Amino acid sequence: MIKLTAEFWVQAYLQRLNLANIPAFITQKGDLTAGAILIKLNTLDGKAQLFERSFNLETGKRAWVGLSASFEAEIDASVQRQKSFDSDIWVIEVEDKQGRHLLNEPGLE
Repeated sequence: MIKLTAEFWVQAYLQRLNLANIPAFITQKGDLTAGAILIKLNTLDGKAQLFERSFNLETGKRAWVGLSASFEAEIDASVQRQKSFDSDIWVIEVEDKQGRHLLNEPGLE
């Protein structure tokens, strides 16, 4: 199985969001090849959700899991904590009032 680099996946994800007219931008650029990726979904109402790709030991598959959902300031603090011990992490902020992030679509899982 061919493994995509983090940079390639991020660029493809941003393009997918762009095609769906969902604004998104990189707030932290991580390691180009293997950096972990956090997705912050900002619903523009003072709340946000944070997602991370996780490996399921039972199924052997990777899936996006919600780490937390709270007020945006709390999510930002969580992201800052993650960045403090992982300088290779990517952080993508998606802004959508409807809560769309596309992470459950084929090809993005």
